[in-house]
Amino acid sequence: MMPPHRFQLLAVLAFGVAMLFIENQIQKLEESRAKLERVIARHEVAEVEQRHSDDVRWDSSHPVNKDDMVIIYNRVPKTASTSFTNIAYDLCGKNQFHVLHINTTKNNPVMSLQDQVRFVRNVTSWREMKPGFYHGHVAYLDFSKYGVRGKPMYINVVRDPIERLVSYYYFLRFGDDYRPGLRRRKQGDKKTFDECVSSGGSDCAPEKLWLQIPFFCGHHSECWNAGSRWALEQAKYNLVNEYLLVGVTEELEDFIMLLEAALPRFFKGATELYRTGKKSHLRKTTEKKAPNKETIAKLQQSDIWKIENEFYEFALEQFQFVRAHAVREKDGELYVLAQSFFYEKIYPKVN
Repeated sequence: MMPPHRFQLLAVLAFGVAMLFIENQIQKLEESRAKLERVIARHEVAEVEQRHSDDVRWDSSHPVNKDDMVIIYNRVPKTASTSFTNIAYDLCGKNQFHVLHINTTKNNPVMSLQDQVRFVRNVTSWREMKPGFYHGHVAYLDFSKYGVRGKPMYINVVRDPIERLVSYYYFLRFGDDYRPGLRRRKQGDKKTFDECVSSGGSDCAPEKLWLQIPFFCGHHSECWNAGSRWALEQAKYNLVNEYLLVGVTEELEDFIMLLEAALPRFFKGATELYRTGKKSHLRKTTEKKAPNKETIAKLQQSDIWKIENEFYEFALEQFQFVRAHAVREKDGELYVLAQSFFYEKIYPKVN
């Protein structure tokens, strides 16, 4: 006969194995139940959305246009805006949206009051151009001031202030590889950026750094007063509250990836196109020379640079915060996270 203590030990082991098996089965049942609840919830949401769609397919004035999304990209000069815009042009046929360039007289980023009203009316009521992607070198415009229904979504890209100014300085003199035969405004001036700063030239003065803040600040007069801290705070407010996403030139691919994840209606295929397309890296400033340390140090003594740089770092931190909550890194590659929420306990129940 088996000794009592060995029998008790085997009984305890058998009981433990049985409990582990039961717990495992319970866990599987819980997971199955959760999956079933998600499926049921998605089905209920789909039916509710369908009923809502049927109810509002026509209102008292016009058909409901489910494809009336409008994006405005009020692009800051020399922030890789042409490279990004080319992607929109390449995708618009495939993804079926319209792209419109906002061409202002003498590239003036500030519109007259009457043009502001015209532009707002066009964007909100021009149904033939919806869905639409508008882009141009114009300052931010607050649509809520004009008594219209429906606001567009704003996006933009910013760049290190000194790097942006250096790129613009050489662009005015030598152009780029986008339209190499076009004569630029400062063509023939061979002075380097370092020489310009050293001699106190106007084309490289600290006031020329003042551009990204007013583009985000808008059409208020104070926005264009170089070094205005009020303009800085207004630009920060608009960036956080009025822009869907603001990227940085140095991390343009991540910006495009996030846009594709958030707005596939416009940007499906944009990331792959940026990585492999011939037009994505099209525009590069010719004859650009990096400034030396002395030049950078002299510009950084300016209060204007300090405020513009504060805005750039604010935008960079916000972009990195958004990215950290939207993607994960694996084997050196970034992957967009799948949807991490669902709906449940939807009442009244659908019959």
